[in-house]
Amino acid sequence: MIHISPWESTQGLMAGAGRLLAPGHPLVLYGPYRREGHPIEPGNQAFDEDLKRRDPRWGLRLLEDVSACAQAHDLALERFVDMPANNLTVIFRKR
Repeated sequence: MIHISPWESTQGLMAGAGRLLAPGHPLVLYGPYRREGHPIEPGNQAFDEDLKRRDPRWGLRLLEDVSACAQAHDLALERFVDMPANNLTVIFRKR
C-alpha cells in the first residue's frame, strides 16, 4: 500500500493506526523500501521507476521517512526483517 499510493496515504495510515491501536499493539507492513546508506537493488530500482511512470506520486519510500511519519503518530519502529525478492517486513508498535 505504501509504495502504490501517494505519500498522503501513508500519512493517513499512520494517523489512523496511531489513533486506533491500543498501546503495545503492532502495525505490520510488508513491501519494498529504500534505505539510507544502502544501494537500491536493480529489481527495486526498475520497480520504482515503473511505479513513478504510472503515477509520479507513487514509488518506493525511504524506510527512514516512513519511520519518522510513524513516530509522529506514537508508533515506534520495533524492527524490520529482510524478506525474499528484496522486500521487508516492518514492525511498528504503538507506544
